[in-house]
Amino acid sequence: MKYVEGSKRVFLSTGTRFPREVIWAIGAVKLSAAKANVELGLLDREVGRVVQAKAREVMRGKHDVLVSVDVYQTGSGTGLNMNANELIAELASKELGRKVHPNDHVNMSQSSNDVGPTAVRVAAAHVVSEDLLPALGKMRGSLARLSRKTSKVYKSGRTHLRDALPVTMGQEFGAYADEFSRDSALVKQTMGYLLELPIGGTAVGTGLNADARFGGMVAKEIGRQAGLGFKSAADKFRPTKLLTDVLSLSGALRTVSIDLYRLCQDLRLMFSGPLTGVGEIDIPTQEEVAGSSIMPGKTNPVTLESALLACAEVVGLDGANTMAASLGEFELTMGVPLMGYNIVLQVKLLSEALEKVAALVVDHVVPMRGKSRAYAESSPALITVISPKIGYDKAAILGKKLAKGMSIRAALKSLGYSPHEIDSILDLESLVRPGIPSKKL
Repeated sequence: MKYVEGSKRVFLSTGTRFPREVIWAIGAVKLSAAKANVELGLLDREVGRVVQAKAREVMRGKHDVLVSVDVYQTGSGTGLNMNANELIAELASKELGRKVHPNDHVNMSQSSNDVGPTAVRVAAAHVVSEDLLPALGKMRGSLARLSRKTSKVYKSGRTHLRDALPVTMGQEFGAYADEFSRDSALVKQTMGYLLELPIGGTAVGTGLNADARFGGMVAKEIGRQAGLGFKSAADKFRPTKLLTDVLSLSGALRTVSIDLYRLCQDLRLMFSGPLTGVGEIDIPTQEEVAGSSIMPGKTNPVTLESALLACAEVVGLDGANTMAASLGEFELTMGVPLMGYNIVLQVKLLSEALEKVAALVVDHVVPMRGKSRAYAESSPALITVISPKIGYDKAAILGKKLAKGMSIRAALKSLGYSPHEIDSILDLESLVRPGIPSKKL
C-alpha cells in the first residue's frame, strides 16, 4: 500500500489508531459507493461485487491491523480514505486476479473531502445508537427504581454542604432520573443532525465527477447497513466544510458527563464513612476489590471514581473538538480524523461509565434509614418550619441555639408548643412536600 507507507514518513507516528467504529464506517462507505456505482452503470459489475465483498470484510474487522495510518494525519482524512482504498483494492485484486485500482475503482465518485466527513458522522451516529442511548436508558431506569425504593427514606437536605430542610432520598434520585431522561432526548436531537451526509459532494461540495443520484443512493445503503435513517444532505457544501453538527453532539456528551459526574460525587459523599463521613448509604458491590494496599478491610467507591475519570476525559475531549471544528478554511474542514477518533472515544467512555455505575452502584444502593432519619430530625434548618409563625428574626435566634446543640424539640418546647404540636410540626412526611406546617399551629 504505497500511500500508507509514504504516510508513515510524513504524518505523525504516535501509534494512535482509529477505533473499530470508524473502520466499520469507512468500510460501509466503500461498500455503499461500489454498490451505487454498479447500479449506475459506472463500475464493472464483477469489480464492484468484489470491492463490496472486501469492504464488508473491513466492516467486520477482518483487516483492522492493516488500517494503520495514524489519527494525527492530514486534517481532511485523506490518509484514512486512501488506506481504505488501497487495502480494499489490494484484497480485491488478489481475488479477481487482475488490477483493481484504489482511486479509479474503490474511490470512484468520491473524494477524501466527502468520504472523511461522512465516515465521521456515520461512526458517531452508529455508536450513539448502539451504545450510548441504551446506556442512558439503563441509567434512567435504575435511578427511577431507586427513587421509588427510597421514596420514604427521610434525610437532611444539604445546601452549600450545610444542613438544610428534610428531603427524601427518593426525591434526590428522582431528580437525576429526570435529568438523564432529558439528556437522552438531547443526545437523540443532536444525533439527528448527523444523519445528513456530504457523500456525493466530492472535493468541494459541487459533486463534480459523481452522478447526481450517487449521494442519495450511498446514504440510503449506509442507512440500511447501520439501521439508521441517513440521507444525502441537500446542501453538501455545509457538511463538507463544517463539523459543527458533530461538535453539537460532543457538547451533548459533555452535558451527560457533567450530570454523571454530579451523580457520582453525591453518591461518594453519601457513601463516605463509615463512621466519620455522611454514611447515608452502603454499596456492597464496592467491597469486591481491596480499597487500600495498606489498610485491611477498607472499602472505597472504586466504580464511581473510575467513572469520574471517564467524565473528566470526555469533557477534555470536547475542548479538543472545539478546536478541531474550528480548523479549516473555505470549502474544507480540517479536523476530521481527530474528531472521528474523539467522538467515538467519548461515547465509548460514557457508555461504559453509565452502564457500570447503574449496574454496580445504583442498582445496589442500600439506604441507611435510621441514620438518615436522625440527620433529618436534627438539622438546625428545621427552625424554618416555624419561622412563618414566629418571624424570621426570632427563628434566626432559635437556629443559633440549635446549631450549638439544642434539639429542635427543646427549642419548640421553649416557645410553648405542646408535645402533640411538636410531633405535628416535625411530621417528616409533611415537610418534604409543598405546604405551610405552621398554619396548623
